[in-house]
Amino acid sequence: MKNTKYVEDLKNTSVAELSAQLVEAKKELFNLRFQNATNQLDNTARIREVRRNIARIQTVITEAEKNA
Repeated sequence: MKNTKYVEDLKNTSVAELSAQLVEAKKELFNLRFQNATNQLDNTARIREVRRNIARIQTVITEAEKNA
């Protein structure tokens, strides 16, 4: 349920904003991986969540480019 609302919100944003969100998500993923490597990360499930959000953003960008 939560993910479908997130995807709907992504579909209603512009490609430029999606690209900015993608950059931020990739930075967050890098930081999470770094924290995990140094044993500072408590919630390791967050890595999986961010990876999936990156994939969702990329999918919506691709769909928008194909429809344009």
